[in-house]
Amino acid sequence: MTLSTERLILRKLGTTDAKRIKELAGDYDVAKTTLNIPHPYPEGSAVVFIHSVLESENKGQLATYAITKKESDDLIGMVSIKVNSTFNRGELGYWVGKPYWGQGYGTEAAKALVHFGFEKLKLNRIYAQAFTTNPGSWRIMEKIGLTYEGTLRQHVSRFGEYYDLAQYGLLKEEYTASP
Repeated sequence: MTLSTERLILRKLGTTDAKRIKELAGDYDVAKTTLNIPHPYPEGSAVVFIHSVLESENKGQLATYAITKKESDDLIGMVSIKVNSTFNRGELGYWVGKPYWGQGYGTEAAKALVHFGFEKLKLNRIYAQAFTTNPGSWRIMEKIGLTYEGTLRQHVSRFGEYYDLAQYGLLKEEYTASP
């Protein structure tokens, strides 16, 4: 299923996206804002990643989209919801390539996926986490209506350092009640 916003098309990933994923996600400034993007980005890893995403989607565990601008099919980032069907909740995740930072693409894509999560996946709760040192990410969470729920102190380590995570969430009833 393809999703559309004012400026973006969110489409399923394909192996033809591997080169672009490596190019954008391989930037240290992008990788350091995530827990899972390796740096340096190993050759061939993007194809393996895409296959694992497609396998998880087939199992109903994940909904992942390439973020593309409407005027081109070039991938500029990714957005996903990792589904926990036991508790009917999903974890929102996203990254945008550095040349596209500060232009509202992450907010636009994340908002569309929250809508998809509640309306199509019928989730009860969507949550997201970001390093407290990454205000761009947690500001996206605030802009799309997620509520700050607390800080998980030194919850993760990345590149040999411990980081606090800001936790945000939104319930279906809050989403439905918002204008």
